[in-house]
Amino acid sequence: MAAETGVDIVSEFLSQNPHLENWVESLRGLCETNKQWHARREFVLRNIEAFPTIQPGIPSSSLDRLLSLSMVWVNHVFLGCRYPQPVMDKVNEMAEGITVTDAPERKTRDEIMGKTKRPAVSAVDADYQSKKAKPSDADVKAHAKSVGRPSASTLKSGPPPGAPAEHQPFFNRLYKAVAWKLVSAGGFGPNLEHFEILRSCVESCKASLTCVFVPLKDISDLPTGRTQKEGQVCELRCCTVYMGTGYGRDECAAKAMASKEALKVFQGQKVTVKVCRRRFRGRDVDDLVLLDEQSRSQVFPPALSHPFQEDQ
Repeated sequence: MAAETGVDIVSEFLSQNPHLENWVESLRGLCETNKQWHARREFVLRNIEAFPTIQPGIPSSSLDRLLSLSMVWVNHVFLGCRYPQPVMDKVNEMAEGITVTDAPERKTRDEIMGKTKRPAVSAVDADYQSKKAKPSDADVKAHAKSVGRPSASTLKSGPPPGAPAEHQPFFNRLYKAVAWKLVSAGGFGPNLEHFEILRSCVESCKASLTCVFVPLKDISDLPTGRTQKEGQVCELRCCTVYMGTGYGRDECAAKAMASKEALKVFQGQKVTVKVCRRRFRGRDVDDLVLLDEQSRSQVFPPALSHPFQEDQ
């Protein structure tokens, strides 16, 4: 059987390298089944030569990285976890030649629903999309952090020509930083500190996040059936590029939700900065928006800020 062949190969390798046997067994997780551990053990032993600084029994960053990648692969194979595409490509390449029999077959939500793409809009966006009335000036009675409030008379039509190309290299670096940060955090999920992950990645790229808050009660174009009026709405930007909107009972919760929405963009194979039309203070304006590679109808919540002003 293929699984026995894999075990036999590892057993033969360990019989030829007995000094590794106790060490590699010490790497087993307490909750790993025999099948999971045998697969991950083979992954580690097959790839240990690619990390020449690893010395058995001595902690190192190289060992931590190899073990993290082995957990990513095992979590994907046995638990159905998904990670950013560059990470998936990396671990799949490292796992070439490893045969796992009777691995669970898992389907994504989109596959179950007969779809091939992620939902077109988030829950936050859907709230705004369902209301067709144009926003009034009450939409932008915001108190901003790190961003001023330009008057309508000073608004330009949008960002300067060439702005997407100018910002793209930065967000390519940020994409890689987020990918590896999510690997170390065990993958994207609802229980992460989304804002702290995003903030640390942005700061590692020598930039900072901008948060703009608006009281929920000051937004007049909420869906008719929505009864909640208390709370805050948060908009996140980095280098003037819009990344996400979220709402919650307070600023901290709204910021966390906006960060979660922003991190969803990084789950594809790449991110792209584009100029998109958005509503701001009752008018359509061009805005810089961070998008993934999925083609979908682009519907965004009204902008809470518009950092493209004429010089005073």
